[in-house]
Amino acid sequence: MLKLVPGLTVALIFIKKVWERWNIVGALLFSLMLQSFLTLVAPFRRSTRDRGLILIIWCAYLIADATANFAIGLISNNVRSPCDSSGKEENDLLAFWAPFLLLHLGCPDPITAFSLEDNELWQRHMLSLILQAVASTYVFFQSLSHNKLQLPTFLMFIAGVIKYSERIWALYRASTDSFRNSLLQKEDPGPDYALLMDKFACMRDGHLPTKTITLEQPEKEAEDVKQDNLSDLEVLHYAYHFFETFKGLVVDLMFSIHARKESREFFKMRTPEDALRVIEVELNFLYGVFYTKMMIMHSRVGYVFRIIACGSILVALALFHFHTNQSKYDPFNVKITYSLLLGALAMEFVAFLMLFFSDWTFASPVHPALKPSELIYRCFLALTKSSWYRSPGNEVLVLATPLFRRWSGSVSGHNFLRYCRKSSPTTMLKFTSWWDPISDLKVVRGLRLNLVANLVGKLKLILLPLSFVSKLCHIPEPIAKKMGFQEFLDEMAYVSHEPLAKDLWDIIFKEIKEKSKEALLSKHVAKRISSSRGEWVLMSGEYSHIDWSEFMSHEAELDERIILWHIATDLCYHNDSPSQSASSSESSSLPSPSSPAPHKITSKLLSDYMLYLLVMRPSMMSTVVGLAKIRFQDTLAEAHRLFERNDLGAGENDKRACEIIYGVNTDIKPVHLKGDRSKSVLFDACRLARELDKFENGKWLLISKVWVDLLSYAATQCRPSAHVEQIGKGGELITFVWLLVAHFGLGHCFQTTTIAKLIAGK
Repeated sequence: MLKLVPGLTVALIFIKKVWERWNIVGALLFSLMLQSFLTLVAPFRRSTRDRGLILIIWCAYLIADATANFAIGLISNNVRSPCDSSGKEENDLLAFWAPFLLLHLGCPDPITAFSLEDNELWQRHMLSLILQAVASTYVFFQSLSHNKLQLPTFLMFIAGVIKYSERIWALYRASTDSFRNSLLQKEDPGPDYALLMDKFACMRDGHLPTKTITLEQPEKEAEDVKQDNLSDLEVLHYAYHFFETFKGLVVDLMFSIHARKESREFFKMRTPEDALRVIEVELNFLYGVFYTKMMIMHSRVGYVFRIIACGSILVALALFHFHTNQSKYDPFNVKITYSLLLGALAMEFVAFLMLFFSDWTFASPVHPALKPSELIYRCFLALTKSSWYRSPGNEVLVLATPLFRRWSGSVSGHNFLRYCRKSSPTTMLKFTSWWDPISDLKVVRGLRLNLVANLVGKLKLILLPLSFVSKLCHIPEPIAKKMGFQEFLDEMAYVSHEPLAKDLWDIIFKEIKEKSKEALLSKHVAKRISSSRGEWVLMSGEYSHIDWSEFMSHEAELDERIILWHIATDLCYHNDSPSQSASSSESSSLPSPSSPAPHKITSKLLSDYMLYLLVMRPSMMSTVVGLAKIRFQDTLAEAHRLFERNDLGAGENDKRACEIIYGVNTDIKPVHLKGDRSKSVLFDACRLARELDKFENGKWLLISKVWVDLLSYAATQCRPSAHVEQIGKGGELITFVWLLVAHFGLGHCFQTTTIAKLIAGK
């Protein structure tokens, strides 16, 4: 062992020399690399289905700030004293490099915040700006007496302060208090109560009969609503209008009855596809407000700041290239300086392209100055348009976008039986290839997109290696539980991802639209609809003759109903023999809406999705998280015991597991034999499945309606901040339902305005 000491010493000395030579340069280049990565990859976080990519972006976001702060500390620690005549040229470059780190701390435009909590820390970033600006100024003054790069350094300092100030401004505007305050209307004290009481006293003293009446303020007549399908630009304009109207949902503000009527009348005339397109653009605006600099950049001050920052960087590059004697400096350090300057300019150029092609640019009616570029933007919108396509092997149409998705377009799923048996997730539908929509576009306004499609397709291959990161997480379950990684690994291993099916969105849109019509009957009906967790469907029409109280009792929590109906849906799904329409899925025609196949698929998709939200996204469910976990674990334990008793092998399929559960005698309610100590609902679900089977093929329409009812209720009860949090992580279907419910005038976010009058009686 002693013979290894000299070798170890040599290695440590070598590492020390490498560190002393490369510490500042390495930190600078690493910071530039992180900024470039975030600039190019961060926009994909809103449209990715890969949790591994989200994790990588999160790590890069955190490490980028730490690296820039660390590099500024290294520079300020290595700068020489003005009295030291040696290394003056090195001091010049160190002083010139320091403002670049302020530029990096300003963050790329596509990602000012990773989560909503980051917006609340804007004061911390303001303090950091002051400290880092002081550190950069210290480095600058250390070299001031002999610095030949004073003007370029000063220009870069201005650009760095502007970029960091933009980030702080964006964080401040997106913080909860600031965002709420920006939406508050002008204060309204209401009628003068003291004056009215004086009037009432005078009338009473004069022996005049008086009374007060209360009138509801009538709704204003809605403007003419467009009847036909919406063009791409019209989708953008309407989405921006409703974003401006309904962005107060995020901070629980109330809306006027006029806003409700306008929105309800507009969406009542829309097709499900146009409604989906409007909502996805509307959510894209919310994403821009809370996670990027888009709202700041699309303002007069933002334009001025951006022109000054870009101009400062460009002039600094020109001065360094044309008016600096570069022979005085180390050639390697000169190359590093060029890398920083050109890297800063490249990121500004990419930011300009993102700014121009953002939805914010053409959100309002097009400015005359933008008219010449409208054709280019129409072509770009064609590449972001969501439409329905059929992939080989799919029974139904699924959502696809030519190139640039605004959200993941997927519906995640978590299945109780698969998780109980620790089997790999299975999918019913296939995602379309990115080329499928492109091949249908052919020509847009005379411009062929083949070349662009091929180019962008090759660029997107850069992201493929990132998807393999999630496959590297193989940590034993006991260790994962102790380290707190179990839920993350379970999501990687057992959660499936399905494309959004047209039938699924159609039934959601249809059911909510029908509810909005029935809600107009009376306030009592509207209140019952908004608070329904499946009862509205079961207690109406052809299903009301059955006693559903055992499965839909008022005492049952939302988590109990989700687990109960999820297992029952699985039992019905696997026990059903394939229908004739399903067996002919290879045909080119879509099954008719009256056939059980579409409702069977949508019921299964919604069932797995709701369990995914309950188990993997508990913050989005209006339940007591602890009780939901206990109920899920107790049901799992009872299923494990049943499968072990029946020797269910790991290689057997879900259908066999369903047969075992369905084969248990459930003539007596489980609570009468077991009591209520265990929260398991396994055999309650079996009893529900037997009841549903009485409807034969008609049960799938019923089940799908119940799931839509549960989904819409969960969407309205979820905290708005939880919805906004998911926009930056690929988006969730429940968030689309949340906005759709609000646009149809349902929920509790609308106020009725009453007018009180004091009049003389007869």
